[in-house]
Amino acid sequence: MRKPSNVSDRKLLLIVCAVMLVLIIAVSVFAPEAAVDDPRPTTTNSGPHGAKAAYLTLQSLGVTTTQWSRSLHAFQSSLTEAQAQRTTLILAAPDYDATQAKHLADEVKQFLERGGRVLATGPSGAALLPGGDVKSAGLLHAGLCHTTPEGPGALARAGSVEMRESAQWGSDGPQYRVEQRCGNDAVVVRYSVVGGSGIKGEAIWWSSAGPLENAALKHDADLRLLLATVGDGRTVVFDESLHGATKTLWDEAKGLPMGWLALQAAMLFVLLVLSFGRRRGPVRFPAALPRSSPVEFAISMGDLYEKAAASSAPTEAAKRRLLRMLTHEAGLAQSAVEDGPEAIAEALRERLGGDWSRLSEHLHEAARAQHETIAMHSALALVRALSEDAKSVRARLEPQAAAG
Repeated sequence: MRKPSNVSDRKLLLIVCAVMLVLIIAVSVFAPEAAVDDPRPTTTNSGPHGAKAAYLTLQSLGVTTTQWSRSLHAFQSSLTEAQAQRTTLILAAPDYDATQAKHLADEVKQFLERGGRVLATGPSGAALLPGGDVKSAGLLHAGLCHTTPEGPGALARAGSVEMRESAQWGSDGPQYRVEQRCGNDAVVVRYSVVGGSGIKGEAIWWSSAGPLENAALKHDADLRLLLATVGDGRTVVFDESLHGATKTLWDEAKGLPMGWLALQAAMLFVLLVLSFGRRRGPVRFPAALPRSSPVEFAISMGDLYEKAAASSAPTEAAKRRLLRMLTHEAGLAQSAVEDGPEAIAEALRERLGGDWSRLSEHLHEAARAQHETIAMHSALALVRALSEDAKSVRARLEPQAAAG
């Protein structure tokens, strides 16, 4: 069987890479663009009604801005008392179910009572503010209007802005300061919210999110109103969790060219299989299975020793293991080991106590086996005896180590 050449492999790789490059370019050119008529004032919407320009403009001016896509409860939990007093939360035209209104309003109220600042727009935003209430816009000013500043407040000093008046502020009381009007209708209102510990937060309401949308932010008055609303030295958080239903991972993937991406991934998988999965030749079984069992190896070595009548090798190995253990583990001096079996037995008696004459006899027998041929069963018995001597020494050493 002829082996594939490296040239054909490289050619296949180049062809697959070229096809993937063409697919990527085609997807980039022909993929549908994002809808330009998205009415939601989100920080990712670059259409006329989006808030992407406001988000980027605040960043370029040195304002710390973030996006929040989790629940308002999680937002509350993530802030300390000091952080809440330096944070402005923007609820631009929030979208939520009626069943969520009370829970969301409680979260907003707690944030305000901790010293936070909230900008809410539209009727849905007013419903989340403490005491927030709206009523229908006056007949003369319903729709788009140029506001009239009222009073010396910072929001009024921004000047006249373009505002789509879908509703007017309906709550009465001296605590509600009207900053901008469309005729007699209050369309920009601010007021303080005092918590139980005396900390004062501030709620701001706009009739619509128009002044912070991409199409309107080019006007100086709209930008000044936004800057006066968020305040100086504050972190600005754009809430994205209330701009429609919570999206799943599959929802986020909608609109992407998933078919093309899947095709590219499949082709890449095929490329990997072809590159690393092919065999270089036919599959053949070995002529004979290798016999590598440890037991068979031990038996074979025993047969060789027996045929050669080499009884001295195992006994000498066992003796050397015992002497090495006596010096390294039992702590006997090298000079005592070199003086012979009697000196070793005496050193062990002084070191560990007890009678070690049997160990001395076994060492004498091992020394004789170096010069005399003994039967294999006698050599085996001697090796076992030397191993038992080593175990006896270790058994005496363990209580001493535990006591030490």
